[in-house]
Amino acid sequence: MKNKTLKRIILFASGSGSNVQNIIEYFSAFDRITTDLVLTNNKKAGVLDRAKSLNVPFYVFNKEEYLDDSLLNKLQSIKPDLIILAGFLLKIPKSIITAFPDKIINIHPALLPKHGGKGMYGDRVHQSVIDSGDIETGITIHYVNENYDEGSIIFQRAVEVSKADTVESIANKVHQLEHKHYPEVVHQLLKDQ
Repeated sequence: MKNKTLKRIILFASGSGSNVQNIIEYFSAFDRITTDLVLTNNKKAGVLDRAKSLNVPFYVFNKEEYLDDSLLNKLQSIKPDLIILAGFLLKIPKSIITAFPDKIINIHPALLPKHGGKGMYGDRVHQSVIDSGDIETGITIHYVNENYDEGSIIFQRAVEVSKADTVESIANKVHQLEHKHYPEVVHQLLKDQ
């Protein structure tokens, strides 16, 4: 029977971790999918409290570990089926991308290729949407490559932007899309492997 083997996921985050919590809770109902580790570069990130409360192992790494092979070795020892970036702001090192081809995904709070690239995250993205006069925004789930927000697109979902929308109201709309669709897309990718 297909899908009998255990599937392992690892999550990277730099901030509060609401998407991380959402994904962990979603997969807690599946006994053949495990969240093996939450990784962050920020020792003050809210995601750490979420990981603790959900009893998921976590690790805070420093810049040296990120750029040398220490973190790569940690990832390779776990052998994840999917590495999920959820509000993670650093560019993934080429060595990790090479070691895990088509196994690293990210979610971006806009419809790429618009409003993407270095420095485009969080409220900056939503402000850019307002400034450009776009009538829609949304989410993009994509594979990670060596360039910010340029990997192959897996999934997009749009939401309307009105003249009355603010950065905060757009952020709320986008978060709802993220929380609904990110775990579902991850689940489908795991099933398709």
